[in-house]
Amino acid sequence: MSENMVMSIVKETLYVSMLVGGPILILTLVVGLLISIIQATTQIQEQTLTFLPKLIVAGLALGIGGNWMLQEIVDFTNKIMNMISVINR
Repeated sequence: MSENMVMSIVKETLYVSMLVGGPILILTLVVGLLISIIQATTQIQEQTLTFLPKLIVAGLALGIGGNWMLQEIVDFTNKIMNMISVINR
């Protein structure tokens, strides 16, 4: 296994992880920011107030995009397994 092959696998792993995890992280970040702005304007300083909306948004994102996310992970796993079988020959 060459250094270039390892680097390409690492690069693709990071890309797939950002592609799959990115939408959920971005959505929860936006919701958390909006709730923080609302808390700052109303002076409600309850720390647990942001937890439930972020949990709901993450669940909705998984419900809507979960099939696509799972397919991306399965495709990547199949590609890695095929690479392993070629290397061991």
